[in-house]
Amino acid sequence: MILGMGAEAIVSLQGRKVVKYRPPKRYRIKELDYMLRRERTRSEAKLMSSARRLGVPTPIIYGADECSLEMEYIDGDVLRECINEEIARLAGKVIGHLHEGGIVHGDLTTSNFLFCDGRVYLIDFGLAVSDKGVEAQGMDIHLYIQSVRATHLEERLVTTFIEGYRSVRGDKVTDEVLSRVADIERRGRYL
Repeated sequence: MILGMGAEAIVSLQGRKVVKYRPPKRYRIKELDYMLRRERTRSEAKLMSSARRLGVPTPIIYGADECSLEMEYIDGDVLRECINEEIARLAGKVIGHLHEGGIVHGDLTTSNFLFCDGRVYLIDFGLAVSDKGVEAQGMDIHLYIQSVRATHLEERLVTTFIEGYRSVRGDKVTDEVLSRVADIERRGRYL
């Protein structure tokens, strides 16, 4: 059963496992396409496993081949559908731990979190990178804030997310990241 199709991958449910497959792109040179798909799959597996070692709840990776990942199925609700203040705070803590470990998600929307059994899981590391920079972390937070504002009218969901993030990163780092978020928002207004 297909769970989703994105620009880069097809995600399907096979029994109690999720398989993410990056199909060939016919518009790319065959060798380049294969190299890109293989490297993106390896990078995603590596960063998801690294995040899990940092204490970030992610699906367990059962296996990987050249262009696909086989992962644990998390039977949860997408954050976009169930978010409240407490869940937003938990999501902030999750991202605080991720950033503290030097990983940036790259596609931080409420569609890439699952809530299951009182835990917030982070999924889809297809755009994730290792980056300890404030710019990349600020962009992650900016994307999350824009995602929340686009689908929910409660600014408190942003505030509680930041409270959770601050509880992990501390005041100084959080203020630095939030200052960068403000810079990113200003730059975006004039593009």
